[in-house]
Amino acid sequence: MKIVTWNVNGIRARAAQVQELVDREHPDVVCLQELKATRDQIPELLVSLADYESYWHGYRAYSGVSIHVHRGRARQPFGCVHPPFDQESRIVCTTLDVDGIGALTVASVYVPNGGKDLDAKLRFLDALDAWAGEAASAPGALVICGDLNVAHTDLDVHPKERKPRAVGQLPEERERFSRLLARGLVDIGRHCYPDDAEQFTWWAPWRNLRQRNIGWRIDYVLASRALASRARRYASLREFGTSDHGPVVVEFDPAQ
Repeated sequence: MKIVTWNVNGIRARAAQVQELVDREHPDVVCLQELKATRDQIPELLVSLADYESYWHGYRAYSGVSIHVHRGRARQPFGCVHPPFDQESRIVCTTLDVDGIGALTVASVYVPNGGKDLDAKLRFLDALDAWAGEAASAPGALVICGDLNVAHTDLDVHPKERKPRAVGQLPEERERFSRLLARGLVDIGRHCYPDDAEQFTWWAPWRNLRQRNIGWRIDYVLASRALASRARRYASLREFGTSDHGPVVVEFDPAQ
């Protein structure tokens, strides 16, 4: 099973690239963030993504998330829900069935940046943590995908970008991220590359930082332990697309 998550930083500008990514990776689940578009503004190319059940949840020019499940994996009828704390179109989740795991809840999440309202970001992270605790206690498994807007440790930030008081690196943000992982979730990036200091997913759009790989890792796939034990591939596709984020691809072995 393969999951792709990508902050597209504007779906209307990246529609053809999303289609290219799907054609290249053939994922079972695609999670997108920062759509900056309402459902009516989604490019026709993606409205009904071939072979996928799709759910779009966005605002005009701001925020927005979507989730797409290959019809071979999607439950019928296909359905998505929003946890009660969803505001500004920042989280959508669906449930599918995975051999050997059972019910798998997948959430596409876009955590607020926090630069203008840190308290709102912390409240969102608290609510996400509480929801994950409830979801993790249910039968089956949980995957949280998306732009969590927190670099969990210094290893997730290039040395030239490490700033102790920068939003995204603050102790109170990192502590909440750790609490989220304590809900029985595994950061697949660190599971596959525990000591790799170059697995970044976001680069500021100046001074050729992306080409030089001077970035932050703020996009994640977090998975329940039983599913995480099957992870066989993790990749941050720095070379792909024109968003300031790179897509993240995670692949799990099928049940034995």
